[in-house]
This record gives sequence, structure tokens and C-alpha cells, in this order.
Amino acid sequence: MGLVLGSGLGPVTQAMTEAVDIPYAQIPGLPQAGVLGHEGCLRAGLLSGRPVLALCGRTHLYEGRSAQEVCLPVRVLGTLGIKTLILTNAAGALNPDYSAGTLMLIADHINMSGQNPLTGPNDEALGPRFPDMSQVWCPELIALAQRKSKELGLRVERGVYIQIPGPSLETPAETRAYRHLGADAIGMSTVIEAIAATHMGLRLLGISCLTNKNNPDCMEKISHEDILAMAGRTAHDMAGLIAALAADSSLDAPALDSGRP
Repeated sequence: MGLVLGSGLGPVTQAMTEAVDIPYAQIPGLPQAGVLGHEGCLRAGLLSGRPVLALCGRTHLYEGRSAQEVCLPVRVLGTLGIKTLILTNAAGALNPDYSAGTLMLIADHINMSGQNPLTGPNDEALGPRFPDMSQVWCPELIALAQRKSKELGLRVERGVYIQIPGPSLETPAETRAYRHLGADAIGMSTVIEAIAATHMGLRLLGISCLTNKNNPDCMEKISHEDILAMAGRTAHDMAGLIAALAADSSLDAPALDSGRP
């Protein structure tokens, strides 16, 4: 299983055993995580007895990286043989019915980043020129996560995630616009990684940690430190859910057909 951890969610990997950390700086060509809350290492180990490769921290478009650079670590996981990938992030809640401090399973997404990792020549060894995006987020994994959440007594939402380029946080008018588009949560990562992973035929599950609530009629100031603090408090719930998922044999299903030769 592959795992990508978002802002402040490093504690999720503390449950891994027999773990070995490889700093990104020691992996040739891998972009370095340069944002507070992102550790910057590849952790290999066991979670609930399952072999896991976890990317502890990611790079972002707002750091001046291209979409291809941002998605390279996910490409590495796929090339190493990962079949199932869990993408996590810290996100703002746009849906007025969702509360800060809860988790949201990503059922669909909207790419408002302005970039696509598949732009340019296509590598047929990775996937097809025009990959289908009608079912990026695996419904079987979403259903499994919902069952495990219920068993753990966790309140978990399900919704649409929208990625913006950042780094500035959204205005009240932008919040209204994104909500009108159908987004339930907003962040600055994940979607372009999901595109690259789907291109490679990986089974995807997305989990957002809702760190704040965006009310356009009464917007409160929020800082990156506030986001990290809330993510840290919710990381325990996410860790429990991911550990329960790792223990389930359903994750052993084959990867989706990407059209690769």
C-alpha cells in the first residue's frame, strides 16, 4: 500500500513497525518538501502487518514546482509496484454541514490548479494518452472506509474536493464560487497526484482532514499554524482509520486497467 501524507499528518506513520526512513534528499531527482508540517522522507515499514511505502510530506505547485515535479513521488510509488494508494490532505470545509476536526472521504474532485501532470509527451509505459477520469476514487475503497469508520465510531463525511494552486487562502467570493461548483472541501494538493496515479492504473482512496470551516458570510482569519494544529489533533482518527484499512484483505485487489501494455 502507498500513502501520501498532507500538512500536519506525519503522526499517521507512527503506528508503522520495522520502519526505515529515507530522506528525500537521498533519493536522486525527488523534489524536496519545503513547507512547515511536511517531514520530507520516504518511510518503508509495516502497518497492521501490511507492507507500506509512505511519502511523509509533499511538494506543491505554489513552491514553483511543475505538475510533473509534484507528481514524481507518486510516480515512483507506482513504479515500485504499489497497487493501492491513499492520498491524504488538510483541507478547508466548504460544505456548511461539515465541521472542522472531522474526516472527509473524497468521492470526486475538481481541478482548479490550472495544471495537469499529463501535459506534454505521453509515456505509454506509464499509461494511455487519454486516461478515463469517470471513476478516479475507487468506490469499493470508499465503501470499505465508511464501514471501518463506523466500526471505529468515527464521524466521516463524503464529498467533492477541489484543488486550487495557492498559496493564498480563498476569499469569501471565491468560497461561494467553489461551493456553487459543487465542492465540499478545498486544498492545494492531491488532485494532480490523483490524475497521475489514475494514469498509472492505481486504486485510489482520498481522505481529507477538515481543519477549518469556510463560511463566506462570516469568514474568520486562519493561519497555516492553525491548520497544522487542527490536523495534528485529527491525525489520531486518520491513523486509526488507515490502520484498519491496512488490516483488511480487500486492499489486495488488483489495480485498475490503465491500458498499459
